[in-house]
This record gives sequence, structure tokens and C-alpha cells, in this order.
Amino acid sequence: MLTRGREVALAGLSLLLLLWCEVCAIEVPLDPKIQQDLKQPPTIVKQSVKDYIVDPRDNIIIECEAKGNPVPTFSWLRNGRFFNVVKDPRVSMRRRSGTLEIGFRSGGQPEDYEGEYQCFASNEFGTALSNKILLRVSKSPLWPKEVLEPVVVSEGSQLILPCNPPPGLPPPHTFWMSSAMMPIVQDNRVSMGLNGDLYFSNVLAKDATTDYSCNARFLFTHTIQQKNPFTLKVLSKEPFNDTSGFNHTDLYSARGVPETPPTFMSPTGGFSSKMVLRGEQLLLECIAAGVPTPSIKWIKKGGELPMEKVRLDKFNKTLRIMSVSEEDSGEYNCMAINKIGSSRHSISVQVKAAPYWLDRPSNLVLAPEENGQLVCRASGNPKPSIQWLVNGEPIESAAPNPSRQVIGDTIIFRSVQMGNSEVYQCNASNEHGYLLANAFVSILDMAPRMLGPKNQLIKVMENNRTFLDCPFFGSPLPLLRWFKNGQGSGLDGGQYRVYINGTLEIKRVRQEDQGTYTCVANNIMGNAENQVHLEVKEPTQIVRAPEHQSVNRGSVARFDCRVNHDPTLPITVTWLKNDKPLYIGWRMKTDEDSLTINNVNEGDEGTYMCNVKTELEEHSASARLTVLEDETVSASNRSALHADRPEPPMDLELSDPSERSVRLTWIPGDDNNSPIRQFLVQYEEDQWEPGKWQDLSNYTGDLNSVILKLSPFVNYQFRVIAINAVGPSRPSHPSPPYRTTGAAPDAIPGGIQGMGSKKNNMEITWEPLKVTERNGPNLRYMVWWRRQDTSEEWKSITTKGLKHVVHDTETYKPYEIKVQAINDFGSGPESHIVIGYSGEDRPTEAPANLRVTNINSTKVNVHWTPVDPSSVLGEFKEYRVYYWRVSSLVKGLRVKQEKNTKGFSSTSPDPTGILTGLIPYSSYKMYMVVANNRYEGPRSNTVEFQTKEGLPAAPQYFKILHTRYRDNIYLEWGKPLEPNGILIGYTLKYHTVNGTDLGDMQVMNFHSNVTDFSLPLPDRFTHYKFYLSARTKVGAGEVYAQESPHSANEVVPTDVWVLTTVPTTPSTTTTTTATAQERKIWNLTVEPNSDYANVSWNHDFPPDSIEFFVEFTLDSDGSTKTVLVNQQPPIQLAGLIEGAKYRLRVYSYEQHSISSKSVTFQTSAAYTKDQVDIATQGWFIGLMCAVALLVLILLIVCFIKRSRGGKYPVRDKKDLPLDSVDQKEQDGSFDYRSDEDNKPLQGSQTSLDGNVKESDDSLVDYGEGGDGQFNEDGSFIGQYTVKKDKEETEGNESSEATSPVNAIYSLA
Repeated sequence: MLTRGREVALAGLSLLLLLWCEVCAIEVPLDPKIQQDLKQPPTIVKQSVKDYIVDPRDNIIIECEAKGNPVPTFSWLRNGRFFNVVKDPRVSMRRRSGTLEIGFRSGGQPEDYEGEYQCFASNEFGTALSNKILLRVSKSPLWPKEVLEPVVVSEGSQLILPCNPPPGLPPPHTFWMSSAMMPIVQDNRVSMGLNGDLYFSNVLAKDATTDYSCNARFLFTHTIQQKNPFTLKVLSKEPFNDTSGFNHTDLYSARGVPETPPTFMSPTGGFSSKMVLRGEQLLLECIAAGVPTPSIKWIKKGGELPMEKVRLDKFNKTLRIMSVSEEDSGEYNCMAINKIGSSRHSISVQVKAAPYWLDRPSNLVLAPEENGQLVCRASGNPKPSIQWLVNGEPIESAAPNPSRQVIGDTIIFRSVQMGNSEVYQCNASNEHGYLLANAFVSILDMAPRMLGPKNQLIKVMENNRTFLDCPFFGSPLPLLRWFKNGQGSGLDGGQYRVYINGTLEIKRVRQEDQGTYTCVANNIMGNAENQVHLEVKEPTQIVRAPEHQSVNRGSVARFDCRVNHDPTLPITVTWLKNDKPLYIGWRMKTDEDSLTINNVNEGDEGTYMCNVKTELEEHSASARLTVLEDETVSASNRSALHADRPEPPMDLELSDPSERSVRLTWIPGDDNNSPIRQFLVQYEEDQWEPGKWQDLSNYTGDLNSVILKLSPFVNYQFRVIAINAVGPSRPSHPSPPYRTTGAAPDAIPGGIQGMGSKKNNMEITWEPLKVTERNGPNLRYMVWWRRQDTSEEWKSITTKGLKHVVHDTETYKPYEIKVQAINDFGSGPESHIVIGYSGEDRPTEAPANLRVTNINSTKVNVHWTPVDPSSVLGEFKEYRVYYWRVSSLVKGLRVKQEKNTKGFSSTSPDPTGILTGLIPYSSYKMYMVVANNRYEGPRSNTVEFQTKEGLPAAPQYFKILHTRYRDNIYLEWGKPLEPNGILIGYTLKYHTVNGTDLGDMQVMNFHSNVTDFSLPLPDRFTHYKFYLSARTKVGAGEVYAQESPHSANEVVPTDVWVLTTVPTTPSTTTTTTATAQERKIWNLTVEPNSDYANVSWNHDFPPDSIEFFVEFTLDSDGSTKTVLVNQQPPIQLAGLIEGAKYRLRVYSYEQHSISSKSVTFQTSAAYTKDQVDIATQGWFIGLMCAVALLVLILLIVCFIKRSRGGKYPVRDKKDLPLDSVDQKEQDGSFDYRSDEDNKPLQGSQTSLDGNVKESDDSLVDYGEGGDGQFNEDGSFIGQYTVKKDKEETEGNESSEATSPVNAIYSLA
């Protein structure tokens, strides 16, 4: 019985909730004055994430920001206890904020501050709570020390190499490489599992050719730790060799590896289970062993795999679903198949869910005695429990509040009173997580306030619909009434209508409605009023509009534009021609109501528009001017002028009227000897654009009765224009007026879009309806919006504008938008739902692990770890790489460090891109950012790499010169500006050219230090075509082609060269006689050198027309060459002949007639190749041979004399070390050479000018007699000397060994 009574009570309470009046919540305007004076409880606006991992190298910042009035104060709990921030010298709290900053300059460890933190923001109206923030310090422990024995396994067996990375925080990213830092190539046979282990489905002998090391990359510290490598020994029956010619099946059988059916390595057995939370990533893995290598296939029991969500990775071994939902639960089967058999493994997937919001509680502002409710609904698996708190305390232990009643997930408030303001927390939790939301209930009493401008003046046109705004606020919600001129009762009803927001509508304003309107707002707290002054103006009309005219050339044309307007409104009349402002020249004259054109010519032809504008409205009317040839032009043209424009149509009649059409009939006028081709029907309406005739439709010339398609609520007049080959007729007289009935709009506003101009707003814009689509008066637009994928109700606003701004949005959230046109006859169709987005903010995360692979000469593969999509804070646009060339690997080559960018739009989990257009053999740096439509995020790590050698560019120049006697061709070239590697030489190919006959190709190769070549000519009329290219170890580069110059008596075509590039095909320069508009080239100066000249000149060409030809003529043979220059002077003109005389001029590329004066100059003399080379003359070669023979004889004689004990200077010997034979070099090698090998012959030394000088130590000093018997240390030296008289030596002043005569005797 009690149970039944409880059920009845709950049913009655549910009915009460259904009938509850949710009045109640007051919407507080964003007016700054209101916000400044409004007392409100605290609201948490910013806080750190729940699971907060910090870098131990940085200071710790725990965020907590809140707003409220008065400004909130902040306190913290740490591990459930009060955290006294003041007593800890390392902890500080930001001013007017709860954000904590923990620094370690004075000591301490970040690990000391790990724990659970919660922030409390309080003022006199309540307390708001942050989430519980679990603070943990990132850790990157080292691998444990271990000695790994070689792994021995038989060929064909399965193998698992364990990784077991150290438990970091967050967990590290693992990958396998060899000890040489080369990635382990993974395929369907060898792959890394989700746990980081390396799996071999079957081992081959080639797997022993490398070692295997597991690497762990820690994201926070940007460090990589490497495990000791595994060494693999494979026991095989056959020795390993290159088996690339076999397929996989042949490879196993050829090596005697037994074939085996599939078995599962991970997971093991036939069944396993997996639990995953809703919204997270589901990863299932199946790795199988067998010979041949099994293939993997996935099946979902009871249905097909949702391929739009499923992604298969690692050769189908991994199944990935990015964001799982409840429908992804079930049983997944993976099949391992090879030709021997198959195996199956079943994985039961269960999808659980942490709590997620269905209806999140929102702030509630109530006036005293009003009612309201807070609702907190959440879902999850298992179903979450709901707990209410008040100011951070459980609601059960809070002070009783008679106006509050808690019913499950709802709190009902009845007849609230001042002092009941509090902050409520809803905590929805289950075993997988929790949600915490703050929502305050603010009890507000405030006297009415006027929010609009005071004493506003509004001017309107007569007969229009008018709105007088009076925005206001108060609590309780005030009652607002309008009064006119301070008299009478409130205005409402009849032609007046008062909206709930305080706006007064006057449906059709008249002159008697002019006056002062007062709006008064009242509630129990008081009243407030404001005034609006309304002025009603007469409408502006063009009473005499311009008409189409056809006038003869040289005559006068006049267009009328007479206007009636309110005398109190200033008016501006402007004329346009072909929709552009008309320049009033000396032939034109304007006055108040007309435009006159004197001496009309063909340039005056066009459409002229009279535009009339006041501060309230704008009108325009247009007419076309056609200029005819004068009949006196020529006798031959008179016959052609017999035909003329047709006469205007007559007697326009309307019949068959209907809601949106009418029949128009007319009588055509005389065609004036030229058949009428078509009729143009125009209309004029007096409501939207009175006085303006507009085209309605065209009809063929054989019709004179047509059905006109019309728009609703338009008062039409029609006229018809006949058109023949000569031109249009004058318009017909207007038809009688015809008015269509009004209707709701038929059209849907176009161009609907929503985008944010700031990170916390969204601007909704659309295109207006055309005038003929309005279908009635007072057109406005109803705009609807709501957050996508939420249970949020549609919000709407009505506006006459073309834009509405939604404020206080979250950053880059999707919204559903629709727009509807409305007039006084009803609402038009709603638009389709358009998805718009709120504003974007700067991305917060940088791409990680930026790296490059597959580096060649001009491109690299770029890899990176993508950012979390939620960190982009906007629409993902691209990953943007910034890269620049740091230096060339060629020594001494300078480069410009220009920064370049390239974008990659890949959104895959393992993104990659190709960076092309690089310069070979160069050092590059690059970094990456993620970009949305407005901002770029932080930079990634900077990567340095070096491109490989490539093909070199063409030689810098290639000159071909004749020698003086025309018996040789001398070739000279310069090194490429971009060698793109280490130059190893040049390749020269050439063949003879005789008209169209080509000789055999000859090929010559030169070393890199050779930059010239001389080729003998069989006769002076032989021509050669040369092809020169530089070489690196990669190959030959770009070819520079040149043809040998012609003789002086041959016809020489003009060669067009491009500076420092490969010459183009010879062509003949063509001059033109077109005159330029006061352009010129002057002050041409030339500064010649031996083989080049610096050329400069002045010009007055615009920046986009700076292409010139530099033409120079060689005086000796009259040959002329032309260089195309597309840069500002000065320039350097290369490839000139030394000591030659030239004539030079500069002329425009676009207008050849604009040229400078010619300048004559001569290059400086230099060594010319046609001079006689003394080194090639016979007499000089013979003389040099004789000198060389004589020197050789002298050397032999000296050697013999010394071997017989000839005198030599002891002074030199005493300075030598005792062990000269065994001297050791610095690099550890030994030098066994005697010091004597590096000394000149004793008794003489060579001076700088090449003459032989007498030795400072002659043999005389060591002869017999005198005081020369002992050396410096007292030893006797007589035993070292030859018995010879000192007098003979003095008479000779030389030793015997140096005499050529004595040398001959010694040989005898």
C-alpha cells in the first residue's frame, strides 16, 4: 500500500514538472553598465585539465580563473586537505586569479608537488569549484642494465624480440632500429606489435645480417633511449645469398624451410576480450606465424565491418576505429591464412562509457518570488550517479532552503527570496570517470534601466513601416508602455504594436505621426523612461527620368533628371556612365535637373545613370546614348543610312490578369527599312525603386502579344522598345498601371554562412532577397542557430539587416544555422540547415617527432606525429613546413638563406609528405607548424639534413673565339654557379655544321680544373656546334650549347642571349615604328674590363615594364649580339673579347623604337691566345734541355765527391739531432729520410732571383793550416778534409766539387 502511494506521489510530481512554468529565467543583457553593477556568484572560466602532466624542467602552473561580482577569492585543496599557499615559499598565486605558480629556483623537486588539486572561487554569493586536477610529473626512466645473449633460432621458426620499455609518464613511443641507426624494415612477415615487441612470422637467414634495438621516445623530454641490441643467429640448411629472383614460396622451398600452417603469436589462443571507452580509439591486433607468411583478414560477427570508420594498418594486422561508440561493440574475428591452412581468433569488444552530458545545468537568474529549476542529466555505461552540491558541500548537509526541492537530477525553486543566491555543483560519476558542472542561482532585484541612447532622433520616409526601439532591463521584468507627446493612454493596437523587447512598431507612418514618443518601464523597484523623436519626411522621387537617345555625331545630347524631395533633406545628384562615375569634361555641363553633352562623338556612347541620394534613401534612373554617323560623311555611305531605327510601339493594352501574370499587347511602329529583330519589355514600379525602368524580358520581332511573368505586391507599368539592325527605338508610352497582390516570400536567402571574426563569436551572414522577391512590405529575416550534436534548443532573432553576431561562443564549435525571409503577408520557406563555426584561436600543440627519410638530391620524405585535432582550435588547413638552405656543401659557395614554405593537408595518423625543389649537395633546416584558417601553432623541433649530390647546372658562361689567323678555335668556360656536388670534370661534345648536314659527334672529357680548350680549324669556313656540360659523380648536368662564330665576310644572324643562362635559339630582332607615350632611355654608360663590362642607364618605364635589350656590335667583324635584361640597371655584360672595340645601345623590349644613343667602348688588353707562345718554340726547348743536362752532371759530381770524403760544413752537422734516422712524425708514422735530402748542395745556395751565390761556409774555412783545426766543441777536423793548399782554394774561391772541369776529370 505504501509502495502504491509512493508511485502515485511520484506520478503527480512528474505531472507537476511537466506543467511547471519555466518562466522564469531572466536573460541578463551584455550591456557593460549592467554587467558592472550586477552582483553575481562566481563562475569558473578557465582551469587546467583533469590529468595534468608537467615537464620537470619547467615551473608548474595550475590554472584557475573565475569571474563574479564582487571579485572572487581563491583557495585550494591538495589531496583533500587545505593547501596553505602563503606558507610555501615556492608557491605563489597570481593577482585577481587563482592560478598557482610553483618555481624551483630556490630548490625543491617537482615530484614533491604531485597530487590531486581542486580550486575554490568564492564571494558573498557562493562558491564555485574546479575539477579535481591530478598533477603528475613527466618521467623518462633509463633502460635497466642487462646483458643480452645472442638469440639462436632455426630458419622458418617464429620469433618474438621483447621490447619492455621503461614505464615512462606519459608512456613512451617505441620503434626498432639497428645499432647503425637504420630503421628495421617492416612488412607482412616482420612487424612491431602494439606492446612494442618485434614479431617475426618466420625467420629467414637474411634476418641475421643486422642487429635489433628497441628505442623509446619520450614526448615531454624529447629524448630517445636505446636498448642494448639483440644479435640474431639463424640456423639454416643453405648458406644465405641473394634470392631476389625468387618469389616468397620459391624462397622457402629453395632453402629447404618446411611449410607450416598459421598459429597466432599475439594474442595467443582462440579467444580474447577487449574493453574500450566511448569516444576513445579501439585497437585490435592479430599477428600470426607460419610458412609461408600468413595473410590476415578481419570479420565482425553478425554484420559487416563499418568501413567508413575502420582502418586496417600494418599489413592488416591492426584494426583501428578512431572514435568508438556503443554500436562498435561485438565479436571481431581475425583469420590467418596461408596455403597450408588457416586459423581463427575471436576478440570480444565491450564498449563502456565515462559520463557524458545530456542536459548540462546552466546559470539561473531569478527575481524575488519567481520560480525556476536546474536540470542535470548525464549518461554513461554503467549509468552514472548524480550528486548535487551547494557551494562545494553535499546538498544533504547544506543549510535548509524552503524554496528548494531536489528530485533526482532536478532542483526546483519556488518563490525565491533575496539571499538565496548560491552556486550549485552537479557531479555525474561512474567507475570510468566523472563530470562536474557549476551553475549559480542568482536572486536579483533591480530597478528598471534604459539601455538605449537618450533622446534619439529618428528620420523616416512617409508611408514606410517604422520601428522605435527602447531596450530596457530590470528585475522583476518591468512592464513597458509607450506615449506620444506625453499625453493620452499607452500606444498599442491599431497601427501601433508593442513587442516584448520594448520596440514600438508603426505599420505605415504618416505626417501626423511625427512627434516625441516616450517609453516608460515600471516594476516594484521603480520606473525609468526614455524619449524618441520621430521626423517624417516626404519621399524622394525622380519625376522626369532620362530617356534613350540616338543622336548624330557632332550634335548635342541632353538627359533630364528632375527630382522632387523633402526640402529639409539635403540631396546629392551624381551621374554615372556604364556604372562608373562620369568625368565632367569641357564638352559636358550639368545643372540641377539635366546633363548636356556637346559635340557628341563615338566615345560618348553608353548608358548614363542619374543617381539621387539623401541620408535616408537612394534612387536612380538610366538611359542609353547611341551615336550615329553624320549623313554628310560620304556619298558612298548615304545608301547605308536610308535604314533607321524603328518607330516606337503604340497602343499598349493589358488583358488576362491573374495573381502573377498579365498579357501585354502592342502595335509595332514603322521599321524604317530595317526589319525589327526583337522587342524589349521594360517595367517600372513605384514602391521599391520608383522612376527606374528595368528590363523584364525580350521577345522576337514577330510577336506583339506576350504573357508577362510578374512578382507579388508590385505596382507595375510597362513600356516596349523595338530593336532593329540600326538600334533601339524610343520607348513606347507607358501602359496602364497593374498591381499584383501580396504574398509571403517564395525565395530563400542565399549565401548563408557562419564564421567567427573573434575566437568567442560567430557572424551569421546571408544575401538579401531581390526587390522582386520580397512579395510584400516590411521584409525582415528570421535567423535560427544552435550547437550541432547537442540537445540545445534553437535560438532565433528577427532582423532587417544582413548579419547577426552570436557572442560568448566556445572556440571553433559547429553550429546549425538557417535563415527565413518574412514580410507582412507571412513567412517564406526555411533554408536548408547550414553548418557554421565559431571563431578560431591559435593552435596550442606543435607537430612532434619531425624527421626526414629517403633524402636524395632534390627531395626528401617528411614524417611527423600529428597533433591532437582538438588542439587545432579551428578548421584544420595544413601542416606547414618552413625550410631554408643554410649552406652549400661546396666549400666557398655562398647561398641566400631564403625561407620557403610548403603545406601538407594529410590527416592520417601516420602522415608523410614529399618536400621537392631542393638544391643538391646543400645543408637545410626546417620546422613545422599546424595551421588553421587564421593562425599558426607553435613550432616543432628543428630538423637539419643534407641533400645528396646531383647533376650540376650549366657552366656559367661558354665563349668561343677565333685566333688572329683563323687557324684555331679557342673555347673558354666558367664553372657552374650551382655545382650541385663536387665537380669531377667537364664533357665537351662537338660536330661540324654545314647547313643542314651534321658531322660525326666527337666527345672529350676534361678535369675539373680545366676551363679552356683549343681546337685547330681545317679551314676558315668550317663551323662547329659545341655542347658543354659539367660532371659530378652523379653524371653530366645541363648542357650549354654554342655554335662557333662566323667569318667576317659571312652573313651573321642576331643571337639572342639571356644573361648567365643557356642561350636561346638564334632569332632575328624585329623593330617596330610604334611610338611610346613619352618614354625614353638616357645616360647610357659603360665601364669596360678585359672580358666583361658594367652597363648602366636611366629610364622612366613603370616597374612592370623593365625588360630591355642590350645590343652590342663587334667592330672587327660587324657581328651583333643581343642580351635580354629583365632587371633594373646596372648589369654586368659577360663574354666579351679582350682588347676588342664595341658599339652598344639599349632599347625597350616592348617598343623597339625607344632606344638610347649608341656608345663605343673598348675592352682592356689581356693575354690573347693567338700570340706566339715561347714555351712551344724549338730553340727555347733545346736551350732548356742543355741547361737541365748540365745541372744533372753537376749533381752527379757533387754526390761522388761527398762519397769520397770531400769537405762539407761541420756547422750544419752539429745542429742535427743525434737520432735523425729514427725521427717520429706527429701522426705516429716514422720518417726515415736524412736531413741531407732536404738541403741544397753544400757550397752554394740559390737566391731569390735564381743566381748562384757563394756559400757562407766555403771549403776554405775547413782547409789545413791556420786556426781552423778545431771546431766549436774542440774536436779535430783534419780527418774530414782533403789535403789541399789553402792558397789554391783562395785563388779559386770555390770547392773542387763545384767545378765543371774537375767533375769531368773525376768521371775519367
